[in-house]
Amino acid sequence: MILIDSSSWIEALRESGKAEVRKRVEGLLAAGNAAWCDPVRLELWNGARGQQERKALAQLEKTVPLLPVDDAVWDQAVRLAKSARDAGVTVPAVDLIIVACARRHAVDLEHNDRHLTRLQSL
Repeated sequence: MILIDSSSWIEALRESGKAEVRKRVEGLLAAGNAAWCDPVRLELWNGARGQQERKALAQLEKTVPLLPVDDAVWDQAVRLAKSARDAGVTVPAVDLIIVACARRHAVDLEHNDRHLTRLQSL
């Protein structure tokens, strides 16, 4: 199972998305290895453009497993925020939650976001 961040979902859902990212996401979906979490769902629905994207998101909600954001994820996100701040790294709070969710559930993270690359190194 691999948690797919909104940065990769966006590339996969849009016809103009980066081909290499689209291919990775499509491969994860085909293999049944794709997952997401509520912060990713929220980001995607908040940015959904047009009926086609909304329809695709509704279908994903039926088929892609949702990794829960529980108290352990929040605790991990706070620890990660402290580590990031100590390292002089400033990132959006939602990225902290997404990385913490992947760590909590011991899954890899598929993304196309430099903030997440920096967080994963902490």
